[in-house]
Amino acid sequence: MMIVDDVRAIWCRELQTDDISVDDDFFALGGQSLVMTRIQGAFLEELGAEVPMDQLFLNPTVASISAYIESLGAAAR
Repeated sequence: MMIVDDVRAIWCRELQTDDISVDDDFFALGGQSLVMTRIQGAFLEELGAEVPMDQLFLNPTVASISAYIESLGAAAR
């Protein structure tokens, strides 16, 4: 599984929807700080990627945050 698939799965779970494309904006989907904190924890626990909160704001789509995580060299599960 590619990181983008893992990230999308985490977003779908935490935002409680199955209808998220890689280009949907986190905030437009109803995302807020509590959900973002849970996603941040899931990235660390499930992907081994420590993603600073500012990067979640700078990369508000599945595609952009996945590219950031890949740039860290984090391996998928």
